[in-house]
Amino acid sequence: MTSNKKNYVLILAGGKGRRLWPVSREAMPKQFLDFFSTGKTQLQQTWERAKTIVPVENIYVSTNNQYGDITREQLPEALKENILVEPIFRNTAPSVAWATYRIFSNNPEGNLAVMPSDQAVIDERKFVDSMLQAFDYVSGKDILLTVGVTPTRPEPGYGYVQVGEPVPPQNDMFFRVKSFTEKPNREFAKMFMESGEFLWNTGMFCASVQTFRKSFMPVFPHVFRSIEGKPEYRSIEKELDFVNKNFTSLPNMSIEKGVLSHSDSNYVMHANFGWTDLGTWHSIYESMNNSDSDNVTISSNVLFDESKGNIVKLPKDHIAIIGNLDGYIVAEKGNVLLICKKEDSSALIKKYRNEVQMEFGQEFV
Repeated sequence: MTSNKKNYVLILAGGKGRRLWPVSREAMPKQFLDFFSTGKTQLQQTWERAKTIVPVENIYVSTNNQYGDITREQLPEALKENILVEPIFRNTAPSVAWATYRIFSNNPEGNLAVMPSDQAVIDERKFVDSMLQAFDYVSGKDILLTVGVTPTRPEPGYGYVQVGEPVPPQNDMFFRVKSFTEKPNREFAKMFMESGEFLWNTGMFCASVQTFRKSFMPVFPHVFRSIEGKPEYRSIEKELDFVNKNFTSLPNMSIEKGVLSHSDSNYVMHANFGWTDLGTWHSIYESMNNSDSDNVTISSNVLFDESKGNIVKLPKDHIAIIGNLDGYIVAEKGNVLLICKKEDSSALIKKYRNEVQMEFGQEFV
């Protein structure tokens, strides 16, 4: 295995978590919440996971300036200079590009794994084994590796990776990528799952920093040419000044769209550590639904009567009695109670959230 001193992790923690409104709010989005009452927030759980595969000094966290203080408070172990606070939200491609520049400047032989901060991993031991294998596989190679898992349901809220031919040395784990598809409709998601050719895209990626740097150069050429090769930008203070002045000019672009869709060096690792994206109410319901009643409660006291297919998240000191309700989200936080159909609810929640913001103000979103 590659030495873990060469390996780095970037945790992405700048999202606003709007699809889990009203529990996830603009001021305190889902990654900073102890959503399942485990004693740790989603960000803290991701941090603990990262610590099992790389040294603490090799963990970077990307967040937005709105959440810089929260991030530092929740991750007291993190090195101050390793928390990359972006001046404006610009999606994952600029976030990974900045971390790539910082790590490449310090260790051009390094490898980088990118991890979202809002995911659940079932088997931690298998996760560690998989990520160490991923680091080892990309080390010294010019490839971009996506971590994929077997779909367990036709989930339209996830991204999918179409698997191509297997590649050595482990033909049952590493494959070429045929295509990426972001959030297909339910019918296509069902077709993808039944075909056996697709994996869920976990949003975790791994590559050498040299490969990441080369891949980002065509996307942000003016940035890299402006900063690379100039000794003054080896100073973190100068680098931060450059970022603050130039970040707003970067496109709002995901790494999938900005980099992976244009690369001919895409590979996927078929992992089996058990994975869930905690991005939507529907996806959380699907991952937790294991009861005869088909109702899912998250740290909530609920009495159901002739009800099924619901997901409920309430404050701990509240009790709900739900009768004759089928397939709904019931979620309450502070000054907002949401009750809406669960099926493909992301668009509905976006609509309701925007209407509430327009009608009642920012304090409700």
